[in-house]
Amino acid sequence: MGIVQKVREFVEGQRLLSCNDLYLVAVSGGADSVCLLLVMQKLGYHVEAVHCNFKLRGSESDRDENFVRELCNRLHLPLHLAHFDTREYAQLHKLSIEMAARELRYGYFEQLRLDLGAEAVCVAHHRDDSIETVLLNLIRGTGLHGLTGIKPRNGHIIRPLLCLSREEIERFLKDEQQPYVTDSTNLDADEATRNRIRLELIPLMKTINPSVSESIQKTAEHLIEASHVVDEACKTALRELKKDNGNGQFEVDLAALRSHPSPELLLFELLTPYGFGPDVVRQLSRHLDGQSGKLYRSATHLLITDRNRLVVEPKQAALPALRIPEMGTYVYHEELKFRFSHVPGRKVSREPNCASLDEALVKFPLCVRPVRQGERFIPFGMTGSRLVSDFLTDRKLTLLEKQRQLVVCDADDHIVWLVGQRPDQRFCLTPSSAETLLIEFLPQR
Repeated sequence: MGIVQKVREFVEGQRLLSCNDLYLVAVSGGADSVCLLLVMQKLGYHVEAVHCNFKLRGSESDRDENFVRELCNRLHLPLHLAHFDTREYAQLHKLSIEMAARELRYGYFEQLRLDLGAEAVCVAHHRDDSIETVLLNLIRGTGLHGLTGIKPRNGHIIRPLLCLSREEIERFLKDEQQPYVTDSTNLDADEATRNRIRLELIPLMKTINPSVSESIQKTAEHLIEASHVVDEACKTALRELKKDNGNGQFEVDLAALRSHPSPELLLFELLTPYGFGPDVVRQLSRHLDGQSGKLYRSATHLLITDRNRLVVEPKQAALPALRIPEMGTYVYHEELKFRFSHVPGRKVSREPNCASLDEALVKFPLCVRPVRQGERFIPFGMTGSRLVSDFLTDRKLTLLEKQRQLVVCDADDHIVWLVGQRPDQRFCLTPSSAETLLIEFLPQR
């Protein structure tokens, strides 16, 4: 079967392209991308070429650009060029050169795609690239998806050549008498782990099995099918386990999680999107019935084990302190309000979001702030002081809830009210109280 027909069948089988849409083809000037451009044109798709000059290899970078320009002129194809100061970008954003080039390349591709109304960007990854990815992930350690190789489609990035080997690509270009340029860094076996896999490991494996590339590809295809089954099973299980509490917070019943055949896999699928890595997943899976109150942090979220459940919520900015100089209504944080009112005589409120205090015993200015570690107060109805943390634990608040607990303090920084929980006995109304300070907490509805 010819190369063009092989790609046609692969594209149709994967439903990658449409004859009615515009596609951008990323062309570096190397064998893979030149092959992709020629095949796409031979298949009759509406394409325009894109080339990025990253200014990293001096005259070689300019040589590649000129080659691509001449190729597109000969093929009568539009060419879009971009020049980047990759080293400056990498330094500014504290990235490796490779990561900086990737961000610049795909950022430009997507913006150009939107500007031109193109359906997708075609890139020239081939079967050997996918095999290298499988081996690279295997060496580093990976899960099921890491062994499935490169996907034919990822969003608006399409890879029509994944059905071809590098050898087939080079043979096609030779038959077409089509030259291409060679990136000298790809010939340096010490440049990157991927290059060492390509130039050293795969040739060694071929001495054991000459068809090792085909074998690895077939295994990856089997694992892709298996991953579909596993993914669907995980989605079903997580829909049953995950309880949404609102405001980005959710919880999972640990007893139900433990009853599944692979709690660790479910935890991985559940927590990875929230930035928790394999180490956290491994620790949790080994201690699902362990210590309550264990806290984990990712860049964006907090996770806590609380008795028989696991709770995840977005990180929040530290709560501020608000000075209350006199009676009135005050906006504390994100439209949370406190109202401080003078009431003649004794007015006792039993509402949890209200505190009735003896106005003569409370010294202004007051302060609303989060509770501090190690703080104590005397809960209403008791005679001795208690750690606020212990009191809240008895009330079955999680560690995250305890960290957000608010208090109202007087001018001497004594807690007069543990907001929503209990006033301090020392400031409560007595039979001889003449005036009431009524504090109301008005949370956002």
